[in-house]
Amino acid sequence: MREPQHEPERRCIITGERGPKSGLIRLAVGPDNVVAPDVRARAPGRGAWIGVDRPTLEEAIAKGKLKGALARAFKSGGVTAPDDLPDLIEAALARTALDRLGLESRAGMLLTGSDRIAEAARAGKVRLLIHAEDAGTDGNRKLDQAWRVGSDSEGSGQAGLVITAGRAMLSQALGRENVVHIAVTDKLAAGRVGQAVDRWHHFIGRQTLDGLAQNAPEVHGGAAHVDLIEGREKSE
Repeated sequence: MREPQHEPERRCIITGERGPKSGLIRLAVGPDNVVAPDVRARAPGRGAWIGVDRPTLEEAIAKGKLKGALARAFKSGGVTAPDDLPDLIEAALARTALDRLGLESRAGMLLTGSDRIAEAARAGKVRLLIHAEDAGTDGNRKLDQAWRVGSDSEGSGQAGLVITAGRAMLSQALGRENVVHIAVTDKLAAGRVGQAVDRWHHFIGRQTLDGLAQNAPEVHGGAAHVDLIEGREKSE
């Protein structure tokens, strides 16, 4: 049996709570002593981590709580945050998620096109299903049903995730035309995509994959959800 992997944890400087590193957002300080989002956690030097959603961050900024937290984290009262930090974080998280979809597309890990996705879904080959936010409800429903059939989850609430991006944005990210639905067919790729999208959606208060599983308890622990969790663990 595979030993469970333990992801490094970080502490949120706003709430004091600890959580998996992949679910938090790193802030890096620049030469001008102004912090900027480092969502890929690659910038050199000391960093601070936050694990809150956008409204909580905005409140922390307005009340001066973030300023104090940054001073403690960087051991300097001169470190400041730009007024548009929430916008910068949201844009960076969106870009990271869409870039991840583009990378998996170029690696051949996903499918587009309703007919191709439906066929793969019924055959049990779909690990993660995503719908554009401007996709039609009928198309979503048909593909959701095909996915449930292929993953032995008929009668459950298993459904694809409606991502915070329209077909134009998804088409640009994947370098394809008219991308309305996306099916990830590789377990590890599904974990990587799911992690990137969940962090983005959590920050802006939109539906996450974990939230979908919690709202459909019959699915939590089912084949599709287990694949996604295992894919995340192996990708870390």
